[in-house]
Amino acid sequence: MEPVTLRTTRLELSAPRVEDVDAVYVACQDPGIQRYTRVPSPYAREDAEKFIDAVAEQWAGELHRTWVIRDGATLVGTIGFYRLDGQGNGEIGYWIAPDQRGGGRLREAANAVIDWAFSTDGAGLTRIEWRAVVGNEPSARVARALGFRFEGTLRQALVSAKHRDDGWIAGLLKTDERMPQPWPVLDD
Repeated sequence: MEPVTLRTTRLELSAPRVEDVDAVYVACQDPGIQRYTRVPSPYAREDAEKFIDAVAEQWAGELHRTWVIRDGATLVGTIGFYRLDGQGNGEIGYWIAPDQRGGGRLREAANAVIDWAFSTDGAGLTRIEWRAVVGNEPSARVARALGFRFEGTLRQALVSAKHRDDGWIAGLLKTDERMPQPWPVLDD
């Protein structure tokens, strides 16, 4: 599949470009991104260069779809679907650069990619999973706001190069009303 560009009122979601290397590198120096995502830690400039090439290869394959979130010329973060299984299932993942957090742009980008994922012109998904390391409340708040239903805790299920962690899991079905749901792991 060729990379798809999505647009919202404020944002463009597109495949990363070579000129994004510096912004990706700087964002991925954030300890939270390194702790709560699968980016290498420590994160080298070479890792950002490899990321650009990997995303292009992934769009040509069947398993992953990743976009860079842009607000004008500013790289805000990344978002994508991973482990697309050909059976209508996939997992959403995202990160936002520390200096770009707030203002609802992640939620705006997520709604656009979810619309695409559930569309027959997009990935044609029936179910989207969200997973995060237990304690990653900012990510959980976004998923809850998008209408994901909290489904539980997976013990020692999330594995990265440096950690094996318990993980929260939530799901969103194509037929779900996309309204915030109560989550027992979030107080507010």
